[in-house]
Formats: sequence, structure tokens, C-alpha cells
Amino acid sequence: MSSPVSGNLWRNWSGLASATAHRVAAPRSAQDVVQAVDRARASGLGVKMAGSGHSFTDIAAPEHTLLRPEELSGVVEIDRAAMTVTALAGTPLKELNLSLERLGLSLHNMGDIAEQTLAGATSTGTHGTGGVAAGLSAQLAGLEMVTGTGELLRATPEENPDVLDIARVGLGALGILTSLTFRVEPLFVLEAHEEPMGWDEALARHDEVVAAAHHVDMYWFPHTDRTMVKQNVRTTLEPGEQQPPGRLAAWWEDEFLSNTVFGGLVKALDRAPRAVPAVNQVTGRALSERTYSDLAHRVFVTPRRVVFREMEYAVPREVGLDVLRECRRVIDAHDWRISFPVEVRTARPDDVPLSTAHGRETLYLAFHTAAGTDHTDYFAGIEPILRAAGGRPHWGKLHTMTAADLAGVYDRWEDFRAMRERLDPDRVFANPYLRRVLGD
Repeated sequence: MSSPVSGNLWRNWSGLASATAHRVAAPRSAQDVVQAVDRARASGLGVKMAGSGHSFTDIAAPEHTLLRPEELSGVVEIDRAAMTVTALAGTPLKELNLSLERLGLSLHNMGDIAEQTLAGATSTGTHGTGGVAAGLSAQLAGLEMVTGTGELLRATPEENPDVLDIARVGLGALGILTSLTFRVEPLFVLEAHEEPMGWDEALARHDEVVAAAHHVDMYWFPHTDRTMVKQNVRTTLEPGEQQPPGRLAAWWEDEFLSNTVFGGLVKALDRAPRAVPAVNQVTGRALSERTYSDLAHRVFVTPRRVVFREMEYAVPREVGLDVLRECRRVIDAHDWRISFPVEVRTARPDDVPLSTAHGRETLYLAFHTAAGTDHTDYFAGIEPILRAAGGRPHWGKLHTMTAADLAGVYDRWEDFRAMRERLDPDRVFANPYLRRVLGD
């Protein structure tokens, strides 16, 4: 993935958001960040630290000063007694995974993309599926950040615990993260079982499958009755005993078919959208079953080179499948042509105030279009269903909710706003996105 910054221009991965910074810098230390914040505050101008640009919104867009993250990268502390690892906030998740592998360690869970910086991934509530904790932020044991008053603040369960409580998903509104401490565990092996299922069977068995596997991810192909269900189960295999797909098979499935062929199909279908239902039918019938095992991060993460746009909402799990059924009913009733599958994941409740899984069993529903496809009618048609179910939008993905809307779905909303008032009273980190979702 290329850098989201070119000269003074910042652009996100999907190409939907961009901004021109008046000043760009690449801090090498937390003290450099302090100086940048002090300068911005004194001048009454804003400052933002960019990540990889993988959010689909303008959550990281700078209004004046843009800080680049690449010099704040790498693991800086390993505490095997506490089973924690501290890394600088600009470290890409994929690099942390490799560093942990070399140390014989692993995160508990993660999403299926690892291009994000640690700061960006945690600040927007990036999550995987299943496990004890789905979100990266719920795996945080500490953080360091520069607040809007220029204070370098350390937050742990013992030091500023109230800040750690709230800042784990901070939206970039409370401070600029400089380092993050994650709880880790010994490196482990997952067995992945990918199985095609019909729509009725997949929904009927969903709770059973989720109960039987540690991590479950389901994809439904619009305009068809076909799904693909992926179950990841922790094994007793030691690292080195796993049986990953052969190099050719992995290239064929994960690179050639999922990226090269799919990317070509998406471009062709953008020019001939009427063919989408027929192509989805063929694709759905061509899905095949496979089982393999590998180190956890290699199973969780897959290469994604086809650029897309995404909206994802977290809805209460007890109504989640009914919400999915209603979304399908609306899709079937419209003449939209949806070439990307709808993704379904789950999460246990966590205690992070602005986590989309805060305090409730959660079902995630994610809707995608190709980058070259106008997503607006599709997302606008589906979003009211998700909102009516008490849905919470992923902070880094497309949605239309405002502060007034969001206050009704987060019971600790005012706690977050109070922390923002304390840590960034002058709104040094504000931008249009944060004004919309947080208010003044």
C-alpha cells in the first residue's frame, strides 16, 4: 500500500477523502510531537497525525499541520513477565505481527487487513471476529500520547487509568498517540476451514458454528443464495507443525483469484453492471472447501489489493441475523448491482467506551462496493435498517451519523466528551469529521 501523503496532499486509500496540509513533518520522537502540538496550539491551528490512510472517511484529514508516522515505528519494550509488548504508534500492524512472530508471541485477535498503523487501527476501533476480544483496542494494556495541551501523558491501569479507559478508542480526538502497549500471548496456530453454504443453512447454523469455532467470518454473495463460511479454530499444534497451503495453492487462492481475477472482474462489471447477478451466481457455485493451518496472523490477515468502499455497522447480536435478512430483502427489491460480498462477523462485549462492541454481544454487517462504483444509493438504502436496530458505525468506515445520533447508542458518550474537553480543550486535533461525530 502506497503512502497516503504526497508532498502536502493527504489522500485516503479509497480515494474518497483528501486534504492539503499547510505544513508536513515526520517526528522522530514523542518530544517532536510535543513541539508540533505546542506550535499548533500557540498559532490556533490544527495538527493531525496520519496513519496509512486506510479509513474510508476523512477522520485523519489535516486542516493545517500533518504529521507523518513512519519515523515512529518499531517495538521498544518486551515484558515477558507481564506478557506485554510496547511499540511506537506509527508501526504498521503487519510489522508488529512479524516482530511478535520472531519473539514467539502473538496478538489474540485482529482484522483481515494489516496495513494500518497501530495508532490508526486502535483509534478507529479496528476489530476481527470472535475470540475473547475482537477489537485491537480491547487488547491494550497501556498507551502514551501527547494531549492537546502539549502534555506527554502515560496511561496504564496504575497511572491515569481513567484516560486509558476512554482513550483506547480515541478517534484521534484526545491526543496524538506515540506508543501503545498490547497484551500478547504465546505464538499459536489456527486451523482454517473454509466451507461454502447455502443462505438458509448458513443462517440456520450460524449460532452453532460460532459456538463451535473461535473465530467465524461469513460472506454472502448478493443476488445469490450462496455464502462462504470461514471457521478459525485454535489448535494444539506447536509453531512449526502447521500445514499451510502450498506456495502455489496460496498464490492461486489468495493472490491470483482473490486479487488479480477478482480485480479484473470488478473493473469489467463496473462497465457492465447488468452482468453482476450472473457473475455472482457463477462465483458462488465455484466456491470450494479447503482446510489448512498456519500461524495466527497469517490466517487472520489476507492480502487486499482491490480498492473498495465500505460501510460497516455493529448491531446487537440477538437481532443481527434478522437485520441481515431485512438487508437482503431490500437489496433484492432494488436494481442495485453488488459485486462485493456482504461480510458478517461477531464480537463478545468489551469495556472500551467507544468500541462498537461496548457492553453487548455484537454482530457486524459490512457492505462494500468497488472503488469505481457509486456507493451512495446502496449504502443510503441499507443504513436506515442498521440504524433502526441500534447500530453503531465503524469509526473508520462510511456512515452518516452525527453527534446527536451517536449519543443515543453509546451509554458513556458524555464520559468521552468530558475527556475530550479535558485533554483537548482548544480542539487542536479537530477536523470536519470529528466535528460531525463529536459536536463542538
